Amino acid sequence: MTENFNASVLEAVPLPAFFVDANARIIDANALAVALQPQASENRPLILVFRQPALNDAVEKCLRTRQPQRSLYLHSDARQEHRYEVLCSPISGGGGMICFRDVTEERQLDQMRRDFVANVSHELRTPLTAILGFIETLQGPAKNDPVAQDRFLTTMSNEASRMNRLVGDLLSLSKVEEVSRMRPTDPVDLCGIVDSSVQNLSPLAEENGSTLTIEPTNSDLTVPGDSDQLLQVVTNLIENAIKYGGRGTNVTLTMDELPRAIGVLGPAVRLTIRDDGPGIDEIHLPRLTERFYRIDSHRSREKGGTGLGLAIVKHIINRHRGRLEIESVLGEGTEISVFLPVS
Repeated sequence: MTENFNASVLEAVPLPAFFVDANARIIDANALAVALQPQASENRPLILVFRQPALNDAVEKCLRTRQPQRSLYLHSDARQEHRYEVLCSPISGGGGMICFRDVTEERQLDQMRRDFVANVSHELRTPLTAILGFIETLQGPAKNDPVAQDRFLTTMSNEASRMNRLVGDLLSLSKVEEVSRMRPTDPVDLCGIVDSSVQNLSPLAEENGSTLTIEPTNSDLTVPGDSDQLLQVVTNLIENAIKYGGRGTNVTLTMDELPRAIGVLGPAVRLTIRDDGPGIDEIHLPRLTERFYRIDSHRSREKGGTGLGLAIVKHIINRHRGRLEIESVLGEGTEISVFLPVS
């Protein structure tokens, strides 16, 4: 093979790739391989360029046995650590071709799935364990104790309701993810959505001693969207403000139009939900939309939270090509803004 032919073949490979000779010296590399490791363009021994024993052993074995070999290569840049699957294949003439495939995202997704299953299992195991324990007690020591039976049945009902809410939120999250790539286009009256949410949550606000205030807007705010999902977003955010803002908290909703918003293409509508509760420590803000992330697990469960509410909100807003912004100062309350494109 000529040098020009080698170069043209490597540049046609959509992955970082290079050729080595029979002595494991790099003889040619494509632009992607040079971007991954600049020294790959210097025709140096592989062991001096990629200083990872597992990779060098795989290449050496490939050249010696003339059989394809696989290995892993870890590479760190300024932002994160990347994980590459490396395929070493023999070629005629005694050398070999080495290709790198970035599997970082695949590994991250696998880890997310494992964490998700573990979290769901944990969330379901706790109420199930409690219910099974109470059933055993009701069948045994409390079999003829009406007072204990009433107390245990009440607790069992609460735990069953908690599991029901969790399963409902899991189904909601699954449905949102299924249609995440399909942007809704139906015209939705955002003012009507907000009015409906406030009306539905007024009893909860009264029970908590809270006030719900909608600041008037002078325009008809219509956005393309899914009315049911947007109602779910607004309801969830207002409910969180009431529940976690503390007793007597004041919740204010404002809506306005913006000619431009960061992260949103074109003009946008901004819905802001503000409370004067205890606020949230800034260390928690970046993780609030993670699945099952809770600032205070015990308090969240007492309030009926599943740890999925804000994750659902984030996915719905992403589906609408919008943006969610959360700002909070301890002792001064929390402000959550939803930006939705108007076209």
